[in-house]
Amino acid sequence: MGRVTKRIDLIKAIERLGCVLVRHGGKHDWYRNPVTGASQPVPRHREIKEDLARHILKMLSSPADGGSDFESQENSSA
Repeated sequence: MGRVTKRIDLIKAIERLGCVLVRHGGKHDWYRNPVTGASQPVPRHREIKEDLARHILKMLSSPADGGSDFESQENSSA
Protein backbone atom coordinates (compact mmCIF):
# COMPACT_ATOMS: atom_id res chain seq x y z
CA MET A 1 0.00 0.00 0.00
CA GLY A 2 1.28 3.50 -0.82
CA ARG A 3 2.01 6.12 1.77
CA VAL A 4 -0.94 7.96 3.24
CA THR A 5 -1.46 11.14 5.24
CA LYS A 6 -4.11 12.05 7.75
CA ARG A 7 -6.86 14.25 6.38
CA ILE A 8 -6.54 16.69 9.28
CA ASP A 9 -2.86 17.28 8.40
CA LEU A 10 -3.82 17.99 4.79
CA ILE A 11 -6.54 20.45 5.89
CA LYS A 12 -4.05 22.29 8.12
CA ALA A 13 -1.62 22.60 5.19
CA ILE A 14 -4.44 23.86 2.94
CA GLU A 15 -5.43 26.49 5.51
CA ARG A 16 -1.79 27.61 5.90
CA LEU A 17 -1.88 28.42 2.18
CA GLY A 18 -4.73 30.83 2.95
CA CYS A 19 -7.42 28.65 1.40
CA VAL A 20 -10.95 28.64 2.75
CA LEU A 21 -13.70 26.04 2.86
CA VAL A 22 -16.25 26.93 0.20
CA ARG A 23 -18.82 24.17 0.60
CA HIS A 24 -19.50 20.61 1.61
CA GLY A 25 -20.27 18.40 -1.36
CA GLY A 26 -21.63 14.87 -1.36
CA LYS A 27 -18.37 13.08 -0.55
CA HIS A 28 -15.88 15.96 -0.76
CA ASP A 29 -15.28 19.37 0.80
CA TRP A 30 -14.35 22.14 -1.61
CA TYR A 31 -11.53 24.56 -0.76
CA ARG A 32 -10.67 27.75 -2.64
CA ASN A 33 -7.58 29.92 -2.74
CA PRO A 34 -8.88 33.52 -2.76
CA VAL A 35 -5.62 34.82 -4.26
CA THR A 36 -5.46 32.55 -7.31
CA GLY A 37 -9.14 31.64 -7.55
CA ALA A 38 -8.23 27.95 -7.74
CA SER A 39 -10.62 25.51 -6.10
CA GLN A 40 -10.12 21.85 -5.37
CA PRO A 41 -12.18 19.03 -3.84
CA VAL A 42 -10.80 17.26 -0.77
CA PRO A 43 -12.21 13.79 -0.06
CA ARG A 44 -13.67 13.09 3.37
CA HIS A 45 -11.58 10.04 4.22
CA ARG A 46 -9.54 9.66 7.40
CA GLU A 47 -6.48 8.92 5.31
CA ILE A 48 -5.63 10.30 1.88
CA LYS A 49 -2.94 8.94 -0.41
CA GLU A 50 0.16 11.09 -0.33
CA ASP A 51 0.21 11.59 -4.11
CA LEU A 52 -3.33 12.97 -4.02
CA ALA A 53 -2.50 15.23 -1.07
CA ARG A 54 0.49 16.64 -2.99
CA HIS A 55 -1.68 17.20 -6.07
CA ILE A 56 -4.36 19.05 -4.08
CA LEU A 57 -1.77 21.33 -2.46
CA LYS A 58 -0.07 21.99 -5.79
CA MET A 59 -3.36 23.00 -7.40
CA LEU A 60 -4.28 25.31 -4.50
CA SER A 61 -0.88 26.94 -4.01
CA SER A 62 0.14 30.16 -5.71
CA PRO A 63 3.53 30.63 -7.39
CA ALA A 64 4.52 32.91 -4.50
CA ASP A 65 4.01 30.00 -2.07
CA GLY A 66 6.82 28.11 -3.75
CA GLY A 67 4.81 24.91 -4.00
CA SER A 68 3.28 22.83 -1.27
CA ASP A 69 4.42 23.18 2.30
CA PHE A 70 3.07 19.68 3.00
CA GLU A 71 6.28 18.11 1.73
CA SER A 72 8.49 20.30 3.90
CA GLN A 73 6.26 19.63 6.91
CA GLU A 74 6.47 15.90 6.32
CA ASN A 75 10.25 15.96 5.91
CA SER A 76 10.69 17.84 9.18
CA SER A 77 8.57 15.30 11.09
CA ALA A 78 10.50 12.29 9.72
